[in-house]
Amino acid sequence: MTEALEIIPTVEVVRGRALGPVEGEAAGLLGPILQPKREEELWGWWGRIFLLSVSCRPLTNDCLCVPRYQIHTGLQHSIIRATQPNCLPLENVTLPQKLKAAGYDTHMVGKWHLGFYKRGCMPTQRGFDTFFGSLLGSGDYYSHYKCEGAGMCGYDLHEGEEAAWEQDRGLYSTLMYTQKAVSILENHDPRRPLFLYMAYQAVHSPLQVPERYLERYKSIPNIYRRKYAAMVSCLDEAVHNLTLALKRYGYYDNMVLVYSSDNGGQPLVGGSNWPLRGSKATYWEGGIRAVGFVHSPLLVKKRTKCRALIHITDWFPTLVTLGEGTLDEDMNLDGYDVWESISEGRRCPRQDILHNIDPMYTKAKNGSWKAGYGLWNTAIRAALRVGHWKLLTGNPGYSDWVPPQTFSNQMLTKRWHNERVNWDRGKSVWLFNITADPYERSDLSQRYPVIVKKMLMRLAQYNRTAVPVRYPAKDLRSNPQYNGGVWGPWYEEEKAVDSEEEGVNGLLTNHLAKTRLWKKTKKGKVRRMAD
Repeated sequence: MTEALEIIPTVEVVRGRALGPVEGEAAGLLGPILQPKREEELWGWWGRIFLLSVSCRPLTNDCLCVPRYQIHTGLQHSIIRATQPNCLPLENVTLPQKLKAAGYDTHMVGKWHLGFYKRGCMPTQRGFDTFFGSLLGSGDYYSHYKCEGAGMCGYDLHEGEEAAWEQDRGLYSTLMYTQKAVSILENHDPRRPLFLYMAYQAVHSPLQVPERYLERYKSIPNIYRRKYAAMVSCLDEAVHNLTLALKRYGYYDNMVLVYSSDNGGQPLVGGSNWPLRGSKATYWEGGIRAVGFVHSPLLVKKRTKCRALIHITDWFPTLVTLGEGTLDEDMNLDGYDVWESISEGRRCPRQDILHNIDPMYTKAKNGSWKAGYGLWNTAIRAALRVGHWKLLTGNPGYSDWVPPQTFSNQMLTKRWHNERVNWDRGKSVWLFNITADPYERSDLSQRYPVIVKKMLMRLAQYNRTAVPVRYPAKDLRSNPQYNGGVWGPWYEEEKAVDSEEEGVNGLLTNHLAKTRLWKKTKKGKVRRMAD
């Protein structure tokens, strides 16, 4: 621990959604916080190579809440659907549980998206003292309703484990969540350790924003880009107001504020990862890279930029250690304590990152064991980073480079403005020197087969530690119409076990009853016994 930590610090983690890796600077995000009146007040650390996972929620939320790669939680495929009986496995100890054990009061505001099919999966059952927000991955910013198909619509705003009907004033979620967080800070004793997790819905689709923020971007003809920029400005203002509240209520001098996004932007709805390749839900840098920062007076070196490898799993051990918690030896951490790298600029302990291995994703048609030198089936979607090198196999996802869609559809005659990739078709293995080529334009897999083989062997080693994928079928009992019109837990484990036992007993009883109805005669014939 740094000597300055005489009192356990307040920890606040703020998450934006689907914010591209270059959007933070391009749109002026966080400007009000990181541009104080006096230069010496700037306590910030920027991470330009902050590596996340590929899609909103489990692939990042679970890695934040637990220090494990997706292959070690079973959440390596897609997202947790609202209709699935699935959640972050209960055997995983979470970040708020660890901080709570260290004496912290723990609060969450915003988007959960780690499953809710039974009560044990809810935020307040996973370490948070309080929860105010949504359980699903997206929804209307004002009405807080979400449809998951025809006839599967429901309300999704919760206080604790119940619907927050009384707290709902139809307020835009970014503003509503900020008000709630400020209220928590106002009513908490700053002398008590506090962990506040802010998971904003913005800037995830649908593109909705108060009109006053749109006024600033009239010059952008493309309506998606205009709304997106306005949503980022609203988010920027929200983080600024949170920072003012931290100062107003006496937390600021002993706090650590971490900001990050959860994945790259989606160009189809206003986002931009340019000049990086790909988009959200892909394994290209545009899908997995994001800006992040740490803002704190406890940092030894201020105003620094870090280009070391830092992954979302690193926040768990970093924040638990910073909060004077304990990390058990049997936790099998995939994350590292990177506080000294962030605060003092020391060498980062992380040398590689498993972005993911997804055995359920659509297989690459041209992938094979032969293409993987007999070490790995390159039809399987996977990505690995080791030092400067990044290896991809299978189908990494949409692979174009998409400049910001700032033009109107009329100007482009309704043509998508991007660079089409034709030369990659038919491939199932890529190798890039990401340090020299962060835009992933020069595939080096043919030039360096030895490096490819070594990284394929590393992938195979990781895969041997993987747990089975958790991706159950849709459960019709999840329909909100069976739960008062609200998205919420529907699976009662004890009743489910009882009904299962009753079913087995019933089958056994019926079977025994039927066997008694028939009896062999001495001549070997079978006759029905009297009832």
